Amino acid sequence: MTSPWVASFLAIFAWWLSTGVILMAVRRADRKGTHGMTVFMALPMLPLGAWAIAASLNDMSAMGAYLGFAGALAIWGWIELAFLSGIITGPLRDPCPAHVAGRDRFYRAFHTVAYHELALTLGLWALVVGSDGAENRIALATYLVLFLARIMAKLNLFFGVPRINLEFVPSPLSHLKSYFRQAPVTIAFPIAITLLTTLLAICAERLWGAQSEVALVGFSLLTALTALALLEHWLMVIPLPDAKLWRWMLPAPKTMTKEERYSDGL
Repeated sequence: MTSPWVASFLAIFAWWLSTGVILMAVRRADRKGTHGMTVFMALPMLPLGAWAIAASLNDMSAMGAYLGFAGALAIWGWIELAFLSGIITGPLRDPCPAHVAGRDRFYRAFHTVAYHELALTLGLWALVVGSDGAENRIALATYLVLFLARIMAKLNLFFGVPRINLEFVPSPLSHLKSYFRQAPVTIAFPIAITLLTTLLAICAERLWGAQSEVALVGFSLLTALTALALLEHWLMVIPLPDAKLWRWMLPAPKTMTKEERYSDGL
């Protein structure tokens, strides 16, 4: 379990599996109208994640790195599930009017996800405080990579990218589609690519010079996770069928009624 190749594979597998499980849960809740119950039933992810992180903070073994990584993913995953289920989103849930642009459009877009951003920030703050003085901060680093990548992805979807996959947008968030812009990239894209590439280089350099089990495994996990975040951004430009990674494992989407199609502007 101390092999960097094994750790990298496990990071990629955890990313794929956790994404698929969340999408599956949200898709099933879409069909049955049980979004609130789905988020409630997943609540144990929070204390389990907190326990794993607490157990990892002073554990300098390979297991400490895996615990920190898994704990951060668990907390992040629950917040994402709550967002995709429409439970933690923002005070504004209306589509963006076609005539709104510029600062007003950004203001409206932020208010569609404001509570989600607050939840993610509170999670980051809790990890910063909880990891203060700890020998093992893999959990904090994992969460921070996810946090930065998510903010940059949202900004690029707002400002414009050539490829936007709307297939997995759940019904509670259908209004968000009106805030996405399918267009040539803006300055936000090279900024995001530069930041993520720099972060990837830093993680890879720390992995190369690792002198302990926790550093070797931890930076293998972080390098793989950062590479995936970078790949996700490039897939906003490169025409590859990335949705096939999860489509096969999801139940069929709910068939929309005429009234629902009208309300979504379809």
